[in-house]
Amino acid sequence: MRIIAGTARGRRFDAPEGMDTRPTLDRVKESLFGMLQFDIPGSRVLDLFSGSGNLGLEAASRGAARVVCNDRSRDCAERIRTNAMLLGLGSQTEVLCLDYTDCLKQLGRESAVFDFAFLDAPYADGTAQKAAELLFSMGLIARNGRVIIEHAANLAPDLDDSLARLYDRRRYGNCAISVYGYSAPTGEEI
Repeated sequence: MRIIAGTARGRRFDAPEGMDTRPTLDRVKESLFGMLQFDIPGSRVLDLFSGSGNLGLEAASRGAARVVCNDRSRDCAERIRTNAMLLGLGSQTEVLCLDYTDCLKQLGRESAVFDFAFLDAPYADGTAQKAAELLFSMGLIARNGRVIIEHAANLAPDLDDSLARLYDRRRYGNCAISVYGYSAPTGEEI
């Protein structure tokens, strides 16, 4: 794994071993951060199913003010903590080791609000869609914030229209990303 841009540009970091994590491909990460590059500096970012920390650490390197990386695996969480320190990103990176629902409840109790939330959950079980709907319904996303879901190209999420609307969807071979923001009342633009 490597950081593409920012203060840790070109630096490599370790990903957890085994098949329990599926790091975002570099071409997908490059495209995603190409879309967001001017909005990341100073932002608040949640990497909810963090795995290797790939997306959260990239955001931290690009100047995000606060990055919360969460993974329910203790091994993944420890690896992310270690990598954040080795990359010099520890001051803006917080690592949690909770089930995603417990993580969102804790962040809700803290009145946390994020500009971006990255959701790269297991593709087939609908977890990312459930998490995205919780993020919007709990008010954990800023008014102009975005939730970015990585998913199988043939398993696109379909969020409740009253909560969120699809702003962009891009396909990269067998995987895709969908970008959601709040649904605006008729005539109102976000």
